Amino acid sequence: MNAIEFILAGMLAAATPFLLAALGELVVERAGVLNLGVEGLMALGAVLAFIVVYHGGGHVMGFVAAGLGGAALSLVFALVVLGFRANQVAAGLAIGILGQGLSALFGKSYESLTVKGLPKLALPWLSDIPVVGGLFVQDVVVWLSLAATLAIWATLAYTKTGLVVRAIGENPKAAHAIGYPVVAVRFAAVAFGGMMAGFAGAYAAVVYTPLWADGMIAGRGWIAIALVVFGTWLTGRIFLGACLFGAVSLMGLAAQATGLDVPSQLLSSLPYLVTIVVLGIISADRRLLKLNGVASLGEPFDR
Repeated sequence: MNAIEFILAGMLAAATPFLLAALGELVVERAGVLNLGVEGLMALGAVLAFIVVYHGGGHVMGFVAAGLGGAALSLVFALVVLGFRANQVAAGLAIGILGQGLSALFGKSYESLTVKGLPKLALPWLSDIPVVGGLFVQDVVVWLSLAATLAIWATLAYTKTGLVVRAIGENPKAAHAIGYPVVAVRFAAVAFGGMMAGFAGAYAAVVYTPLWADGMIAGRGWIAIALVVFGTWLTGRIFLGACLFGAVSLMGLAAQATGLDVPSQLLSSLPYLVTIVVLGIISADRRLLKLNGVASLGEPFDR
């Protein structure tokens, strides 16, 4: 397998933690709330899933525990910012730090332990295509994350629920005036985002790299938040961005396998360097950000 085949084969799996967390954050921001605690939510979901799977609970129960844990911690954030109208940036950072602290506490006795991952599922005929066939050999969570991408896109674009979420994000006072429960919808959106972040952490800990190590999320939550801006709050662009970052995260391994004399520190920093460059390019296009941005993002709502 050459470097290109290696990157294509692993790109979707590497992109899945970014994609799941970014999809959840997309719904949260579409509702007008900015949650910067995604990193901590992913870390908490990762350790909860690992503990459940390690003790024989199975991967399904591990993901359930991770989703519930992420949703519960995100509801603490929602209570602070929606109930008491605290600053969303400060509260999000605090929740992120709390989640990382809890993950370190819960996972201390599981350091460096491993669990069994999930088998790969190949699509007939497509997986036999030269060079790109590896794209069609993925575990079940990757396939489900692709289905979730389509479901969230269709929900936000074509259903009443999606239109209500978007209306609340654009103008919560107008939405409240015509009878929509702004605070309740935002609570639900934040809980959904926390659940998706928990799923993302679970995938990282029990499927993609089935072991526990403190700090294993390693900035994926921050990249997921950046992905929402990178994708200008559009589901399709967020998916493409997740694939880009998944490929970039594998380039270091591919470069080492081909014998390139490049410092490992530079290779490991590639995803973060790409994040900075891409955000700089996107931020320069004010028209695009204004066209697709959320008007009331981060602003408290007072009835």
